[in-house]
Order: sequence, then C-alpha cells, then structure tokens
Amino acid sequence: MHASTIVEFNGILLGAALTQCGGPARRFFAMHESVRTLHDRVAPDLGALHRQVMAQFLRTSVKKPSVSGRGGAHAVGAACC
Repeated sequence: MHASTIVEFNGILLGAALTQCGGPARRFFAMHESVRTLHDRVAPDLGALHRQVMAQFLRTSVKKPSVSGRGGAHAVGAACC
C-alpha cells in the first residue's frame, strides 16, 4: 500500500500526494476542481508538488478585482466582510 499525504489550504481539501515506488517522488491525486489540471502530475518530492498545487489553487481561486475597483481579492473560503 502506498503512503499518502493530504494537500489542503485553510481546511479546503485539494488532493493527496501519493508516494511513487518508495522514493521521494510524489504523484498528485486531485480532489478539488481548481487543481484538476494537476491530476496525476509527478513531482520530485512533496515540497515541489505542494508548491505547484498551492500556486495553481491560488491562481484559479483568487477573485480578480472588478473593473470598477470595488472587488477585493481573497482566497476561496476566506472570511469576507
């Protein structure tokens, strides 16, 4: 059985990092729509995979400011107002 590590951001489950052949390499199993494009991505280690997943999540989950300038950027699940 392969070991896995949960990948989450502020309590939001993004996926799991699965061990590859007993070495440091990890394969990502995506569970959140914002990081679906990274499903089955293999990284050399957990740190590299975590950075890739966080960057993708933040890139796709941060609200863009509105044209009028009244919209604020914040991560999904963050407290607002």
